[in-house]
Parts: sequence; C-alpha cells; structure tokens
Amino acid sequence: MAGGVGGGVSPLGPAPPMWYHRDLSRAAAEELLARAGRDGSFLVRDSESVNGAYALCVLFQKHVHTYRILPDEEGFLAVQTSQGVQPKRFKTLPELVSLYLQPSQGLVTTLLYAVDREETAVSDDRDYSDGEDEKPPLPPRSASTSTPPGPDTPTDSAPAANGLSTISHEYLKGSYALDLEAVKQGACSLPHLNKTLVASCKRLNGEVDKVLSGLEILSKVFDQQSAFMVSKMIQQSVNQGGDQELENLVTKLAILKDLLSSIEKKALQDMSLSSPCSPPPLSMRHSKAIPVQAFEVKLDVYLAELTKIGKSQKYTLSVDVEGGRLVVMKKVKDSQEDWTTFTHDKIRQLIKSQRVQNKLGIVFEKEKDKSQRKDFIFASAKKREAFCQLLQLMKNKHSNQDEPDMISIFIGTWNMGSVPSPKSVASWVLCRGLGKTLDEMTVTIPHDLYVFGSQENSVCDREWVESLRAMLKEQTELDYKPIAAQTLWSIKIAVLVKPEHENRISHVGMSSVKTGIANTLGNKGAVGVSFMFNGTSFGFVNCHLTSGNEKIARRNQNYLDILRLLSLGDKQLSSFDISLRFTHLFWLGDLNYRLDMDIQEILNYINRKEFDPLLKVDQLNLEREKNKVFLRFAEEEISFPPTYRYERGSRDTYVWQKQKATGMRTNVPSWCDRILWKSYPETHIVCNSYGCTDDIVTSDHSPVFATFEVGVTSQFVSKKGLPKSSEQAYIEFESIEAIVKTASRTKFFIEFYSTCLEEFKKSYENDSQSSDNINFLRVGWSNKQLTTLKPLLSEIEYLQDQHLLLTVKSLDGYESYGECVLALKSMIGSTAQQFHTYLSHRGEETGNIRGSMRVRVPSERMGTRERLYEWISVDKDETGGPKGKSTLVSRVGHEYVKSVHSTLNPTYWSFKFWEPKQDAPDGDPSISKNSYNNPAYYILEGVPNQSAAALSPELLPSPTSTNPQVAKAPAPSAGARTKPSYVGSGHSHSRRPMTGTLNRPPPDFPPPPLPKGALEMVAETPFPKSRPLYPDLAEVRIPAASPAPPLALGEVGPGALDDQSCSVLQMAKTLSESEFPGQPPRAPSAPPLRGQPMGIGLEASRTFPPRNPIPESIAEDMPEEALWGSSSSSLSVGESSVGEWLQRLGLERYEQGLLHNGWDDLEFLSDITEEDLEEAGVLDPAHKRILLESLRQQQPQQQQK
Repeated sequence: MAGGVGGGVSPLGPAPPMWYHRDLSRAAAEELLARAGRDGSFLVRDSESVNGAYALCVLFQKHVHTYRILPDEEGFLAVQTSQGVQPKRFKTLPELVSLYLQPSQGLVTTLLYAVDREETAVSDDRDYSDGEDEKPPLPPRSASTSTPPGPDTPTDSAPAANGLSTISHEYLKGSYALDLEAVKQGACSLPHLNKTLVASCKRLNGEVDKVLSGLEILSKVFDQQSAFMVSKMIQQSVNQGGDQELENLVTKLAILKDLLSSIEKKALQDMSLSSPCSPPPLSMRHSKAIPVQAFEVKLDVYLAELTKIGKSQKYTLSVDVEGGRLVVMKKVKDSQEDWTTFTHDKIRQLIKSQRVQNKLGIVFEKEKDKSQRKDFIFASAKKREAFCQLLQLMKNKHSNQDEPDMISIFIGTWNMGSVPSPKSVASWVLCRGLGKTLDEMTVTIPHDLYVFGSQENSVCDREWVESLRAMLKEQTELDYKPIAAQTLWSIKIAVLVKPEHENRISHVGMSSVKTGIANTLGNKGAVGVSFMFNGTSFGFVNCHLTSGNEKIARRNQNYLDILRLLSLGDKQLSSFDISLRFTHLFWLGDLNYRLDMDIQEILNYINRKEFDPLLKVDQLNLEREKNKVFLRFAEEEISFPPTYRYERGSRDTYVWQKQKATGMRTNVPSWCDRILWKSYPETHIVCNSYGCTDDIVTSDHSPVFATFEVGVTSQFVSKKGLPKSSEQAYIEFESIEAIVKTASRTKFFIEFYSTCLEEFKKSYENDSQSSDNINFLRVGWSNKQLTTLKPLLSEIEYLQDQHLLLTVKSLDGYESYGECVLALKSMIGSTAQQFHTYLSHRGEETGNIRGSMRVRVPSERMGTRERLYEWISVDKDETGGPKGKSTLVSRVGHEYVKSVHSTLNPTYWSFKFWEPKQDAPDGDPSISKNSYNNPAYYILEGVPNQSAAALSPELLPSPTSTNPQVAKAPAPSAGARTKPSYVGSGHSHSRRPMTGTLNRPPPDFPPPPLPKGALEMVAETPFPKSRPLYPDLAEVRIPAASPAPPLALGEVGPGALDDQSCSVLQMAKTLSESEFPGQPPRAPSAPPLRGQPMGIGLEASRTFPPRNPIPESIAEDMPEEALWGSSSSSLSVGESSVGEWLQRLGLERYEQGLLHNGWDDLEFLSDITEEDLEEAGVLDPAHKRILLESLRQQQPQQQQK
C-alpha cells in the first residue's frame, strides 16, 4: 500500500473504495474483469513490479488494459504516460479514478463499471490452534518451560491467573479495530496496542528491577562493562514512566539478556587463569569411526554361466569405509573361502537395476584399461541402498577433492502440541519408526545438515537449539554448529551443520510470514531460512497452515501468501517467487490438509495398513492434482499411517472427536505433517527416507522425518584465469516463443538472470504476436530481438552446473506474466538445442515457453571431471527388456515422485498450445485451426486415462501399433550429439555416462477433465499427417506386446494405459505434431525392444554403457568369473516374461520371490530345481510340479528356435 501524501492523507482516501483490491494478483484481476464482461469494467490493485504503486485494469473489447499508477517524490499519484506527456497528479486514488470516469481522458475507454472486491467475514478466518482452543494462543513466553508435565498436568493451557490473557483478548476484540482504522487514516503508531503492552508488562517491570539489583554485585566482580549499564538502569527506573515505560523495559531486558549470556563465560575466564590445563572438549573429537559392514548377497548369473558353475554362488561383500576397501568373498567347496580386495579407486561404477530393486551391478577395474562387471542380489532393496551409501561415503572420504560433490540432509517436522519434548527424541533423528526408513547399518552415520521444523513449540528458542545440539552430540559425537534459527510465535526452524562445513555456509537469510486472523496473528504462518552451501543455494520453509477439515481454500491461500511474502534468497530475484530462487527448496510443516472420507472407513483402512485409498482422498494430493498448490513440487511416497490426531501418551488410538461449546468437532486421522521439495532441472537429489516415529507420544502429532542425498557445486576457480576474447563462452538464442494466459494485448520482453552473469540482461520487445483465443496470447522473439549472454567463466565444468532464470514481462506495467528456469548442461554444444518448459507466476501455472539455444564453449575450456553422484547410475535393463512385471509400477492418482514413470515424461507441457505449422498440405482445413481450437490442446491439458480412452480407439497406443512415429525412435544424425528436447531431462554431457539419477522436472498432475464439446471436436476435426515436434520425445517407446484384440470404445487395454503420462503423450503426438523450425527431420532407428516399460523416456531407449572411458573386457573374464552374459543370452526366448508365464499358470503370487532370488529369465529358469523353488517361496508340492512341468515343455520349443 502506498505511503501517505503530505499532511498524513492516505492515498486511498478516508476508507479504501470497494474497487480497490489490495494485493490481488494480475491473473485474478483478469478473471474478475472477464466475469464482469462489459466494456469499461475496471478495478485497481497493487502493482506487482513497484512497491507503493498501483495498477488500473480496464476491460475493453474483451481485452484487459493495464495502466500503472506511480507516486512521485511528494507522494502525489499519476497514471504513467508516454514520454513528453504531462501527467495529471492527484492526492488520492478516488480523486484519480473520478477523473477517468469522465470521457476522453486518454484511456482506451471511459471507466464505467467498478468491479468490487469480495469481502470475507472475519469469522471465516478464525483459526484457533486446530480448533481445540476457544481463544487464539498467545505468543510463547521467553522463559524456559523445560519441566515436563506430571501425569495430572492438564494439556490445555489454562488462562493466566494474573489476567494478562484477558487484557490481550480485550484488545483483539475491541481496540484492535480502532488501531486498524487509525493506520488506514495514515497513523504511524498504535496507541491502544502500546497501552495494552504497558498494562501487560507492569508486573514484569518490577520483577526485572529486582533481578538486576540482585545481579549488580556479580556484574561488578566479573563483568565491569555491564555493571555500569546495570546500575544506570536501576537508577533510571525509579524516575521514568508513562510513554517511555515500555521502551525502558525493552532496554532493561536487552541488558539483562547480555549480562546473563556473558557473565558465566567471563567468570570462567577469570577462574581458569589459575587452573591447570583441562583436556580438550568433546567438540574437538572426530566423529566415531564407521565399523566394517558385511552384506550377504547372491551372484546374479545367466544360463550361459550356470552350465559352467552350477547353482548361483553366495557372496559376502564387506565395506571398510575407514580403510577405503571392499572385500568380495565367496564360499568354495570344503568350507574354504575365496576373497578379493578392491581399493576405492578400483571400483569404477555402481549400476542399480531399476526392474529388480535389490539388484546391483559393480564395475571393477581389473587391469589397466580392463574392467569387469558383477551383478549381485541383496537381501532387500533397503540393504542395497545401505551398501551404495557406504560406498559413496568411502569414495568421498578418500577422494582428492577439496570440496564435496554431495551432502546428506536430515529434515524433520513436528507439531509438539504446546508441551515440551521428552528427554530423548533419538528415533526422530535416527529415522527409526514407520514408513521408508534407513537401514540399521547406515542409520547412525551423521548427516551434513540437520533441519528441524516445529509447530506449537512452547520451549524458548535458545533452549530448543541447545537441546538439539546436545542430542546430535550424543548420537554422533560431533558438535554441530547452529547457522540459523527463526521463530514466529510457536513456529520454529533451526538449521545445524557439521563443524567441517561451517565455513562453506554463506548468505544466510531468515524471514517469517503471519497468516493468522487477517494475516496479523502469528499463531499460523511460516518461518524460513536460506543460505548458500558453496555454490548451491538452499531454502527451507516451515509452516503451520489453517486447521479444520473444510478450510481447504484458506490453506491454499496461506500457501500462496507465504510463497509471495516470505523474503528469502537473492534480492535480485524479486521478480521470482521463492519456488524459483533456490537450487533446492524444501517445504515442511503442519500443512493441516485432511482426508475427505468417512471416519469409520478411514479407521478400517488404517487398521488394514491400506494407505492407497486414503492417499487418493488426501486433500493435499487432490489440490496438487488441480495445480492449486505446490506446483511441480515433489513428495516421496507415503508408506506410514496418518500422523494426526493421536491420543497423547499412546500411538495405538486416534482421538477424532471433541465436545465443544458449539457442538461435536471431528478431526479425522490425516497426514497433516509433510515434507516436499522442488529442485532446479538437471540437479541431483534423492530422497532416501520418509517416515514417522512410533515412540514419541507427548503430542497428538507424530514427528516426521526425511533424508536426502543432494548434489552441490563448489565455488569454481578457473585454472586458466579469465577468458580471452577468443576463449569466451557464449549463450546464444535462435528464437523463443511463449504462450501466456492473459487477456491483455500488450508487448513483452524477457529478462535473464543467472549467477553466471555479471548482471541481469533484457531482450527487446517481441516481434511476433497472435491469438485466436481471448484468454491466451502467443508471443515470439526472433534472433535479432534476443541478446547474446556472456558467462563470467567459460569452463564447461563451471557452465554445466549453471541455470538460467527467465521472466516474461509486459511493457505497459513491467509486471511478470510467467517465470521459468533452464539448465545450461543440456544446451552445451556447437549446434542449437531445443528447450521447452512451463511458465508460472505466484505459484500458478500461467503458460508455456519453448525455443532454441546453444551454449558455445571454446575447445580450450572443455575439461571436466566426474561428480561423486554420477558414480552411481540406474540400469534400465534395456539389453534384455523387462523380464516379468516392473517393480516400479506407477500408482495412478497419487504417484508423485517415483523415479522413472512420473519424472521422465514431459507430457503435460510437451505439446501444449502449439499449433501445426504451415507445412501441411494446401487446402487442409486444419491449417487455420489455432491450437486453442485444436482438440489436442485439451488433451494436453492432462486427460485422465479413462477420459483418454473414451476419445477414440485409434488415438490410443495400440500394442501392435505400426505407426512409424511411435514404433521407431529417431536416431541422431551422424556426428551430432543427442540432446533432450525439454528442460530438466537429466541427460549428461555426451562425454559423460548417463547416470539416471539427475533431477527431472517434477511430475505433472492431471488438470481438470475435458471441456464440454471436446469429445465431439476430436471426432469432427481432421488433422494433417504431422512430424514430431521435438524428435527426441518420439523416442518414448510404446511396448510391442503380444497380439491383443482391438480395444472397444472406452476400454483400457492391458499395458496400454498403465502409465498415464505416456498414454497422454501418445495421443498428443497423434493429434498435434509439428517440426520445430530450423531442425531437419531425423532418420528413424531400429524398432524398440519387446516389452519396453512405458513411461521411460530417452534414456530407456538406449543400451546402457558401463562407462565410455573403460574398454570392456568382460567377455574374456567370463569363463573364470561366470559374469555378465551376452546381450542375446539375457533375452527371453519365449514370447512371455516370467511374470506373464506365472500369470498364465495362475501362480503369479510367486513372481516376487523368484525375482528376489534372481530367477528373472525363462532361460535362467530352465535349470531351476525344487530346492531353488522352495527358497523362492514355492512350498506347495502341486505348484512345484506345475512349474517344473511347464518349464520342461518349453525346453523343446526353445531348442527349435
């Protein structure tokens, strides 16, 4: 809101007019005007680009025109005019608007119809501590509350005996409105609040004087510097009072705080002068050594090797982190053991099987330029992850790098229920409990960062942080350093870091936002912390949102307010909300979203440990699917029970009813406590655990934990110095095209921000603009309108870690219409690469942007190195295709994070909005069809599977499809580097292995269903035969399974629609494809492998290379080591996989056991014995006979083939 004009007059006049909508967003303003629908409709809102300015929005001929109202140095307001035109100045907004209510005043039309704001009743905003208190909780006192309550201590806080609670409530009910009105009139103080505070602190004043008097003698003995101020304040307090009383009290409290915090330290220094030297403190110790850990595994071998060595071998893998060694030991006959030791530098790569979750390939270096690979089956997926974590730790410990490539982060959130925590919360810090937890072998390994978020925390700040430090020291023997702590009433966040990393932390920022009653009370809201870890930016937000089952819209608004108002990160990025300001942003807290289901049904599902039906009615999941909140955030799969509302003192019972004065209140069990994150594209982040404790019972909420493995970059120092002109890298754009959701028809420009640029850069205004739909606008910039960017450093090692932030701004109001982030890694090369991503603003999706660019790096600066997190890759098992059902089947509806199916497909935005180009045959009626009128547009909004199936059977991916665009994947032209065609694909530079672990764009959720008439449009509108818009996207394979009958209308065939994003992508390619300008069509490659899993993108269409720099010598090692059969031997001979074979026999229940024991190929199964079947869980003699007989019948067929 703008400041007052001379004489204290508010720019809004005596009272804010109804057409003034305060901080209404630009998009929401356009929606209100569109709803009004009459030329001359108008409203005024706060400007999004200039603090204290306003935006006048006017509807004319279905377009919204925006005029910026700026205050001058004297506080007068004027509509921004063209250069040379004298502006008309006004003291208040109503005066300004009254002029433009008259005709011919220079606007596009006269202001005729005011669009009034919708006033919400105050009672709708009331939110009192989960509805359990009749009055809002007061901010916590700063005194310690560490004494735990006794068994008879009431958990609900009683009103204070001295009546202070009554004084505060009287102010909120009565005098608050008087102060609010005074502020609207331009007042600079709050007299009624000041009077309330003085009355509340009257007794405190006397108590502080007593304490200061008691400490005066000690201060004179040990702290002479404080003694003078203490004596002075005691003398002043006798005489002062009135208006200065409150200010005087604050000063005395500050002096008392400093005295109490320093007097013990200074006394210790005096006494230690005459004392003998003491042993080094605990903080000087190193963390306890990690013991050698042993893993029992089986060697995974194929049929070719089984004929030579018989039954699969049992091995023991022993990891010595401290010594930097891996010992591979296997048992041979007569109980002898054969073992081989590999040092950390001889372990070249770990390759995780995606299909078999407990299988891991290890590539060893045997001799110079020779390597071999062994595949092992672990006891469980958790054991495999623990083994990988230990080997990464070993690699990191013994590497020659000065700075880490990867760190581990613990994040915890807990609503403490306004009572102190128990003496031990070790299970929270050690991630022990329910859900996805860490293996016991790795649970005690210290993390690099610990982030603790709490709500309803009554413990004072210092005591809370010190208790966390003491707990971490007890568990890790390390003295963790607090780098930031922020509090808003009882909402707290604390960040602690390993001592060795303290100097790597910089640019620490803290902020808070109130979202309580009228956004003025801090009982609800958020606290945030941000900082740089070397070259990587981190943001952490802990929030407590509005409670109540029905308050979904209010919670959504809380989130949007926090996103917009929390002041964290680089101030230069003020055009971007906090979801785009950080490489990694973590959002935790009591989000208070509930389950929309009958209480008895909820309890029944919880008792049966069936969480999937509950997650489908989880309000947060549903709102995310609608893109209402947490746009493109990720959350690990939830596999633990709801964390609220338990009976205190137990975790066996949910308390879901409470008798209130207004009736019975229901709080259904819910996942209120959550941890989500959002990361830049092509960064490394893996969530290793997500669960809750089951033994901390002081609150009605259970603490929630999550741990992450995060790639970080160092502060890069060029070894070659600043680049010469001949060695300068360049970021060049060939063209950019954007579709923005707006009814405006102004001109636009683009601003570019990056840490690799000396300052932000601007493009010229767009040179193309068109629209056939009133609510969308297509704008384009050719090469001559786009500036060439010069990075500060030109090394590829530096540039591949950099990102570019873009914001599309209007020329009329300099307001952003959408922002996005691009990774430079995929753009490096001599030829232009395509990018394609979504635009968002204020947490809402506002459009789409695509273009062509390249990052040109001189050959002298091309040297790079492998990152630690690239040492582990994911094997999609392309060489053999899937043998049996995938172990990563996506759950439609709430599968938000699972690695491949949801993150590799850019379906939702890949083809959205773009119309076919003019290369269609002449006379084709679809040429004139804009994409807004094209049925493909609606499909690309994200159609659920059942809606997609209802469109037309020929549009669905057929199991036997011969469509060349689908069945064949384009190959890159000779010598060209293959690049992903959308931002955040996660592919590495061509010289680097495809690790499969890079962060892809967060999953896309299904937006609303098809609009009315869209189904008819599909049937009626002919489409030209088109070419791929982005050729690399065509490499998403559709499995060519065994023949199946054609699908009936509305029927979903097996396998065809298991992965939603792939099915939508396929329909999109069928409906609306076009060649991106300037890109020649690519030649098709060989057809895909049989049984390729859907949802796997570009990476899945290629055979995984163990490592380019390592020439393979596996074949010569095979007779000796029984390793790694040829690719042909790993393919199934029959037409069906193990899973399909078992399904045909009606014994699919044994599939998991067979895969777990390594029997994942029909050829492999041909030598299986009864003993092997029993180990895999087949104990029924009749079932064993059926399986063995079936395998014997298949052997002649295989020999004939």
